[in-house]
Amino acid sequence: MKSNYYNFKKYKDKYLLTNEEGKYIFLSEEEFHHLVYREYNKLEEGIFVRLKQNYFIYDENDEVFIEKVKEQYRGMKSYLFSATCLHIFVLTNACNLNCVYCQAQDSEQNNKGSMSVETAKRAVDIALQSPEKHLTFEFQGGEPLLCFDVIRFIIEYSQKNCNDKEIEYSLVTNTLLLTDEMIRFFKTHAVKISTSLDGPQWIHDGNRSDKSGRGSFSAVHDNIGRLKQYKVPVGAIQTTTRKSLENPKGIIDAYLEERLPYVFIRPLTPLGYASEHWDEIGYTFDEFISFYREILEYMLRLNQKGVRIIEGHARIFLRKILGGFSENYMELRSPCGAAVGQIAYYYDGNIYTCDEGRMLAEMGSDSFRLGNVYDTLEYDELMNCGVCKVTCQASVLEALPDCCECVYHPYCGVCPVINLALEKNIYSRQANSYRCRIYKGMLDTIFGLIYNNEKALEIFETWI
Repeated sequence: MKSNYYNFKKYKDKYLLTNEEGKYIFLSEEEFHHLVYREYNKLEEGIFVRLKQNYFIYDENDEVFIEKVKEQYRGMKSYLFSATCLHIFVLTNACNLNCVYCQAQDSEQNNKGSMSVETAKRAVDIALQSPEKHLTFEFQGGEPLLCFDVIRFIIEYSQKNCNDKEIEYSLVTNTLLLTDEMIRFFKTHAVKISTSLDGPQWIHDGNRSDKSGRGSFSAVHDNIGRLKQYKVPVGAIQTTTRKSLENPKGIIDAYLEERLPYVFIRPLTPLGYASEHWDEIGYTFDEFISFYREILEYMLRLNQKGVRIIEGHARIFLRKILGGFSENYMELRSPCGAAVGQIAYYYDGNIYTCDEGRMLAEMGSDSFRLGNVYDTLEYDELMNCGVCKVTCQASVLEALPDCCECVYHPYCGVCPVINLALEKNIYSRQANSYRCRIYKGMLDTIFGLIYNNEKALEIFETWI
């Protein structure tokens, strides 16, 4: 009998262990001692069986077992068997709102532009070269509805030229420019809508107002209703500012009032306006994690009462922890999804590794630029360029000194773009950086609930 590779941390009165296959187990100090020293005969039978079922120990001559381990590991790395599936069309950097936390722009940026039909055509031609059969085309900005004619062109052109590919369309919009004509078009072409809802009106309007200071909550509320009336799929994401910390329960209640059963709690990243306004809208790691814990605990209480509502970050983590499956969420994979999982086509034709890469470009750094649609029309050239290779290399957790021995590395990920923006190096030079501590804190919260609350585990299993 041999031990499989695992990482561990002291967790309250026990040890939390995880392995490359994404399995976890809590052991007492005595049980942990027996495992470390391979004193398997001193383990209780139930613990021994659980360790074997979760791939912490194995018989090296058991070929069936070895195949099961391989299958589990493939499930945790399933995204490696896919090509670039998410193609983001950043149609404009102009916007009709003036959000306090905009990460895509800063006060020095004055140039505004929009994607032309010719640029859009060239971008689509590249996207359709991806070997992946199932593609997602996502429209972003700025505010992409300022370029509805280009959205229409991309959808109609790609459908005519997709051959055997299946394309799903999504739109990230503040909805303020939404017309009935647009809604009918989105329904006809099965476009999914994602908007922003930061919570109750006083929080949302404080974060997301127009240039004159007028809030956007009422319009978002009305437009979510209109989209639901037309049966167009609509969801929302939340961005956490200092205001949000005051009322975690109210944020969830606001989503329930809109009949939105899925909340994605997103922490701020200090880029663009968010960096400039950090003293006003930012918070410490501890403050965010306390807020996040209160959110999850409240959602679990609601679920126990039969109110179905799910938190998005927790769901991504739980699919790995409980389901042994890693979905293609770009920031929480190893390597990250830059270029090999997603590509962003900017309005001027520049192609970036990812949405974060083009955001960094808007702040003045073209470090993650792969090329331009007017220089190349070959997908393979983008995959083979140095920027793509280095970004992948820099985000392999298993090779990063501060990550490879972390108990959470099977579930986590790093972002070279954020590392470069905050630390001037694609490799993080700070152990336990702000972003790292956020993810660790989220996972501490989730495992704490699993450890202490049997009902929580039952509910979490329904989330995946």
